[in-house]
Amino acid sequence: MTQAAKSPMPWLIIIAGCLIALLTFGPRSAMGFFQLPMLSDTGWDRSTFGLAMALQNLFWGLSQPFFGALADKYGTGRVLVSSGLMYAAGLLLMAYADAPVWLHIGGGVLVGMAIGAGSFSVILSAFARHVTPEQRSMAFGFGTAAGSAGMFLFAPLSQGLINALGWSDSLVALSIMMLIVPLLAYPLRGNASSGTQSQAAFKQTVGEALREALGHKSYVLLTTGFFVCGFQVAFITAHFPAYLGDIGIEASYAVIAMALIGFFNIIGSLAAGYIGQRYSKPYFLAYIYIGRSIAVTAFLLLPQTPISVVIFAMVMGLLWLSTVPPTNALVAIMFGTRHLGLLGGLVFLSHQIGSFLGVWMGGYLYDRFGSYDPVWWLGVGLGVFAAIVHWPIREQPVERPQLATVPA
Repeated sequence: MTQAAKSPMPWLIIIAGCLIALLTFGPRSAMGFFQLPMLSDTGWDRSTFGLAMALQNLFWGLSQPFFGALADKYGTGRVLVSSGLMYAAGLLLMAYADAPVWLHIGGGVLVGMAIGAGSFSVILSAFARHVTPEQRSMAFGFGTAAGSAGMFLFAPLSQGLINALGWSDSLVALSIMMLIVPLLAYPLRGNASSGTQSQAAFKQTVGEALREALGHKSYVLLTTGFFVCGFQVAFITAHFPAYLGDIGIEASYAVIAMALIGFFNIIGSLAAGYIGQRYSKPYFLAYIYIGRSIAVTAFLLLPQTPISVVIFAMVMGLLWLSTVPPTNALVAIMFGTRHLGLLGGLVFLSHQIGSFLGVWMGGYLYDRFGSYDPVWWLGVGLGVFAAIVHWPIREQPVERPQLATVPA
């Protein structure tokens, strides 16, 4: 075993990053619980709420490469501080929105940008700079599992707050919680030139890195496939509680289902980190997407009961964010860590374009047809497409025959 493989995990960095992932992923995963009480009080329709959540996902994606590049250059800690402050402001504006435009700006634009500044690409790129290549997949699994834990914790927490305080004051309480994020940012303060792996990082300009990545077939395929992940999970996150009400399932099962997705997502993310460290990541991703399509098909065609909701939530939880560790690990394998925040952010941009369409189409098609079924079946078809796209991806570094590492 090499000395690199024996290197201990940088646990302070890992723990701080995981806590931030838990906090930034938690409230946005619970947005579906706010839909019906908010619309009941304001008189807005589901398209209005769906557009806000769609904007949230879109601005998460649009801002992700920008914040990733800022973290690479100026330091992850600074970007994470801005994440916590924007998150708090966005939730507060959403809490007191008296017109759809403020819902869209607060819950959509500001919260979306806050997630972009404090989400997986930013945090995992910091992890990648401090762990050995052999440790990356597992470290990414820890970070992804922490985001899953946020979903598990904030689903019952948000519903409990809504029951006790009402939806508006609950958003204020969540806003205050987000101010913890800047306090946790200090251990992740380094940029792309710091960390134990910085000397091995190939030196490129941003433009050179973008041209190399966008001309690389496997990176383009990976980015295309991740669009489907966003479409599927964002639709379920935003609309599943309302869907269960439509089919006559008691409201308490929506809380149980989202909490189960979050809990089993922890298991799935950790397992994905372990599996991705030992087996083909592209094939593993293809199997995940096929598994999602099978799970949704079975859920729609079999009798829909509280028991089937629980089973569906457990299965989807295992497959939920298990795509993140192998996807980010593939980007690091292809291009190294120098511009991982930027290049990982571009992959997430594709994910969030899919999220925007999944959330927006869920609300729009429901208002048009009175059913979520068209979006469910579209997600099934996209899952098969994603499996096909991931199959030819090559898990190896990009060829740089004329390039040499410049001494730091």
